[in-house]
Amino acid sequence: MVEKFLVFSLVFVLCITCFIASSNEEQNTLSSSLKLVGAQLPKQNGLDGQGIKIGIIDTGVDFDHQDLHGYGKSGRIAGGYDYVNTDKRPIDVNGHGTEVAGIIGANGSFSGMAPRSQLFSYKVSSSGEAVSSEYIIQAISRAIEDKMNIVNISLGVNRTNDELENAVDEAVRKGIVIVTAAGNNGPDDMTIGSPGRDFNVITVGASYNNITSSLVSTLEVGNKQYNVIPMLGTDVLKSPIIGKIVYGGYGRVKDLQGIDVKDSILLEQRGSDTKGEKVFFSEKEKNAADRGAIGLIVYNNQSGTFFGELRGPNSTNYQPRIPVISISGNDGLELKSMSKNNSLASLNIFYHPDFVAPFSSRGPVSPFYVKPDLVAPGVYVNTTALGGKYNLTSGTSIATPHVTGAIALLLQEHPNLDPSSVISLIDTTTDPVTDAYGKTFSINIAGSGRLNVTRASSADLVISPHSLVFNLSYQDPNDTEVLDLHSLDNATIPNLKVQFESSNPNFDFNHTSSNNTLSAQITDNAKNQGDYDGFITIDDSKTVYRIPVLIHVTKGTLEASQNNNQISFSINYPDKWSYAKISLMKAGSHDTKTVGITPQDSKTISINSAGEYWIEADIKVENQTDHAYKTLSIDHVTEKYPDIEEILRIPIKQTIIIFSIIVIVVIACIVSLVKRR
Repeated sequence: MVEKFLVFSLVFVLCITCFIASSNEEQNTLSSSLKLVGAQLPKQNGLDGQGIKIGIIDTGVDFDHQDLHGYGKSGRIAGGYDYVNTDKRPIDVNGHGTEVAGIIGANGSFSGMAPRSQLFSYKVSSSGEAVSSEYIIQAISRAIEDKMNIVNISLGVNRTNDELENAVDEAVRKGIVIVTAAGNNGPDDMTIGSPGRDFNVITVGASYNNITSSLVSTLEVGNKQYNVIPMLGTDVLKSPIIGKIVYGGYGRVKDLQGIDVKDSILLEQRGSDTKGEKVFFSEKEKNAADRGAIGLIVYNNQSGTFFGELRGPNSTNYQPRIPVISISGNDGLELKSMSKNNSLASLNIFYHPDFVAPFSSRGPVSPFYVKPDLVAPGVYVNTTALGGKYNLTSGTSIATPHVTGAIALLLQEHPNLDPSSVISLIDTTTDPVTDAYGKTFSINIAGSGRLNVTRASSADLVISPHSLVFNLSYQDPNDTEVLDLHSLDNATIPNLKVQFESSNPNFDFNHTSSNNTLSAQITDNAKNQGDYDGFITIDDSKTVYRIPVLIHVTKGTLEASQNNNQISFSINYPDKWSYAKISLMKAGSHDTKTVGITPQDSKTISINSAGEYWIEADIKVENQTDHAYKTLSIDHVTEKYPDIEEILRIPIKQTIIIFSIIVIVVIACIVSLVKRR
């Protein structure tokens, strides 16, 4: 119980409050994100969230704001609770919850996604900097009692928290749709924390918005394309610029003396080599432009990419004259080496709204399912702020309420949808999002794509599951997975056009359809070990559905078989292996059992219920660890006696040791009593 009260860092919004605009500008800016996700048509068809109850677990709401006015049964905020101050008036003093609430359901001069929905506020933080996981768990429990239809959680923790994930699982079992932010710890992989990593929630990443500042950049040297980010303050280019790469040190005046940089693209390192000296990006740009450079690349002085802003302490009247982009440290060093050969680079900066924000947290979180589920606008979105104001803000926290509002419209249209059906409709009707070079983003970055509520509200097919995982190996190069198709209007499912696209061209795809199911088979012909992704698209002539696909190609083959309540395992591996750790998990749960096996000795794990199980093998091969995966469907389990290990939640070996100690202590006590007598 003590762990429940540990304080974790919030994966909160970046909260960029860059501008406070006029009322007309505010309306136009919000409308841009609404239009981008296609909210106009559902609203024209009368969908406004009427009758849908939405819980917002956040920093409270400013219910004195004219567009979120009133608290109580007759107010815009119908109810809730303040867990920080333990009272029933969850007033926001931070602003984050008010921003989230505005996007979901502001109803005034400023309109949210579902302006007629019923909002409830559960305040779990005042500062917006830290939150007790126990507060979130209590808020989820109260949302269940208050019979919410949807709960929006635009916060989380930077690590796995099983108790928090168990709480959201319970809410989903009660029929509540949980929508949560992926987090702002990108662009590194495996940066999604709880509860966003949970299988049963809808996890939302951030994409750009449909505004002119949604810029991306490309940099090509020879045949290689680099991942680069335009600095804030850089303008779009009318056409790409081409110039030779010239290395300019740290971009100070003294660094550029004696170097011919005219008509070149300068490459400079971030920061300075002098302790305590600051060389601002605006200073680097000015020095480069003064000497005739046509572009500037700044590479990081540590690992990874970074975001830069072209401003400094004396930049009131400063205007950048040349484009400036940032690049990772490793790529920068590679370009530095190329500059010795007078290599030519092509640099471009252009508008591209369907692009994943670099700060958006990435998967994977598991080899058995896809996270994030999708992305939505989360960069420079205008919304309600404290004190009756409005501001532009960014973060996955801001992307999440777009999805929450969209789900409110779906539930108004289809009141009997369960959470899994909602996830299917939202997740399979997205639009593709592509990088600066036009390549579809990996599903670990963008999930299925960008929210499209128009397509979701007009869709007729619920496809289950909403994503697929194929486990292929050198010994078993093909796998078949089945999709169940259900028509919302109970109509006969028409002939479907089915296609498959993947990052690996060596896969063969075949499919068959019968009895409202679609069987998809993928075959590996190349034995290229690794993890790949792709999409199965299904066209019913009315809507195109996109099902994310994750494909594992492993050297080893993991076999699992059932005998009553026992699961036994074996491994076929082309090389010599010495040991394997087997982990078995009931699909969608957090209870994992493990056992170790060797080539000579196999063991079993007991189960007590039917269902789907996920199995992972960590195989020790000389000094390395390889992996293999298996999904096992159990239709029936014979009734068995209670498992001591399950009851005590202690592995059997430790149970035996503890029992032995108890026996020894009891015997010692008896002997002592006998001696005394």
